Amino acid sequence: MDELKEYVYAVLCKDNDLLADAFPTTATPVRKNGELCGLIFCVHGPRRVDFSAIWEKKTNRVLFYRPTGERYRLVTLDGFSHVE
Repeated sequence: MDELKEYVYAVLCKDNDLLADAFPTTATPVRKNGELCGLIFCVHGPRRVDFSAIWEKKTNRVLFYRPTGERYRLVTLDGFSHVE
C-alpha cells in the first residue's frame, strides 16, 4: 500500500505543480459489505484545495480528479499488486 500511496502522491503533485513532500495526504478505505473495494487518496494542498484520486481494487485502476471534480486521468496499474 505504501508504494501505491507514494505513486498517487507523486502523480497528484506533478500534475498540479505542487512541491513533493510539502503537503499532507490521506488515504481512506472504501468498503462494500465490510470488504475493501478501493481507496480514496487526497492531497491537501494550499488554500484548502484538495487534489484526489480513487484506486479501484477490482480493476486495479487509479482515477485522478481535479479539485473541480473533473476526472482528468485514468491509469491501469499493471505493476502493482492488489492492496489488502
